[in-house]
Amino acid sequence: MSKKILNIVTSIKGDASFSNKLSNAILEKLKTEYDAIELRTLDLSKTPLPYLSELDISAFYTPVEQQTDAQKETLKYSDKATKDLIEADIVVIGVPLYNFGIPAVLKGWIDQVARAGKTFSYDENGPKGLLTNKKVFLSIASGAIFSEGPYKSYDFSESYLRAVLGFLGITDVTTFRVEGTAIPDFAENALPKALSAVEEFAF
Repeated sequence: MSKKILNIVTSIKGDASFSNKLSNAILEKLKTEYDAIELRTLDLSKTPLPYLSELDISAFYTPVEQQTDAQKETLKYSDKATKDLIEADIVVIGVPLYNFGIPAVLKGWIDQVARAGKTFSYDENGPKGLLTNKKVFLSIASGAIFSEGPYKSYDFSESYLRAVLGFLGITDVTTFRVEGTAIPDFAENALPKALSAVEEFAF
């Protein structure tokens, strides 16, 4: 069985990034689960998508036959990102926790792929996500511990991502965390613990 996997990188730390290391472990595990995979990596830390502008919004809601050359040009980024997401069977998203939330480049990507008529729609019953039958794996990295304890309410990354992905129709979301990397008593075992959780997970 072949699967198309979209790997989204958002950390500015490159090879030293804990979220990247955790994502890589997820990707390696997925390679053992399927006969073949087609992997596309979108490194937003190096090639971020443009943040939304007035031109983008107008282009989103202008029929193709009425779009100006400028609108067609600006839509190239969103159209490509949306196409990659639609075609993916599995999405792996590396999420370093920056100031209690997701990196700005990841929010920029979300704004470009949340497209009415493409990834969600509205009918008489309200909003309807159009991206079904997909799996998402989040690899969240943080210096403190946010999955439990006094800082849990400060984590706006997982809850936001689950909400927006669910709005687009993606409800099969699994979260792995490498946390406590800046806490002396936890740092040494933070990554091994996270990698162990990936290895033990039944994909």
